[in-house]
Amino acid sequence: MPRTTTSPVPSHPLTAALKQRAQAIGFELVGVAPAIRAGTWEQLDEWLARGFAGEMRYIERRKEAYRHPEHVLPQVRSVVMLGLVYGGERHGARRRHDVENAPEESAASADPLTRSPQVARYAQGTRDYHGVIREKLKQLADALHELHPGCKTRGVVDTAPLLERDFARLAGLGWFGKNTLLINKRLGSELFLAALLTDCDLEPDQPHETQHCGTCTRCLDVCPTGAFPEPYVLDATKCISYLTIELRNAPIPEELRTEIGEWLFGCDECQTVCPWNHKAPATRVTEFQPDVTLVGRSLAEWLALTPQQFEQQLGATPLSRPGWSGIMRNACIVTGNSGNVTHLPALKALAQHADLIVSEAAQWASQQIRSERRT
Repeated sequence: MPRTTTSPVPSHPLTAALKQRAQAIGFELVGVAPAIRAGTWEQLDEWLARGFAGEMRYIERRKEAYRHPEHVLPQVRSVVMLGLVYGGERHGARRRHDVENAPEESAASADPLTRSPQVARYAQGTRDYHGVIREKLKQLADALHELHPGCKTRGVVDTAPLLERDFARLAGLGWFGKNTLLINKRLGSELFLAALLTDCDLEPDQPHETQHCGTCTRCLDVCPTGAFPEPYVLDATKCISYLTIELRNAPIPEELRTEIGEWLFGCDECQTVCPWNHKAPATRVTEFQPDVTLVGRSLAEWLALTPQQFEQQLGATPLSRPGWSGIMRNACIVTGNSGNVTHLPALKALAQHADLIVSEAAQWASQQIRSERRT
């Protein structure tokens, strides 16, 4: 049976038919929100004023557009919010707190020198999620045009100025966790959110009004860099995902490098400890399932990656986002944190590279390893 979470069957025939199509296409969450002013726009404005967006200047440039979905689709009446699981079961290399909480296991399995760098679960598959979800959104839009000829639609996958979390909560899909992510009671937080905007008058779902995090602060406490100045607020400039992905053409601040640990791309720490994710189902989308050639790649292989190999092997995946320079910068920092002297020759070669971001990171990593040997 399809694994789908929806509100009770709507009485509106068009809404019911569209939800059935969404389920058949593979979306595991589907709900409808009215196209109204975004409820957290003021918080976004304050967040930007506090400098928490860092180098993501596109958010500030489009700030006013986030106020209302009409800036994404004029004459919009309804926002169909959709969720697709990308995680669930724990895949890939062991995580820091997994090791700390399993002292009886062998030293070899806990040795950071023998493990592959960490890649966030959403990026462990063979294709970038944007392309996969856009294809599904197109199918859903085609279905709506078939059901209601002449309507207007626009599919959105986190690239348009739409506060997806707001409308996901309004559509009844979940609540905001203290780590700022949307959490669904049954599917957890390892979800891609997408939206189909339309000028059709669809029947809205009941908003998700309750919170289910209670007094739990595991997500806040586990963050290696202290990126949560308070519950429900993320300082992106300290977030490992921001540092390894969004901070491009710039060095990672030196004071945060050791806290990055083994994270080559993104970070899952605050989601891995969340109790709502412990029993979440695994993704059914083949393209999102972990590619062993990616998640099992050694540090030596990452350090040897050429720009041509990067494009050939990673060009269709989320790891293409920071570019070769960003990935190599990250690999050097992870290597420095590993303390593994066998990588010093590779770091020495990268320290001579013409790319100043890569060469600086390689020099830092070499110094880090040598300083660890002296202590």
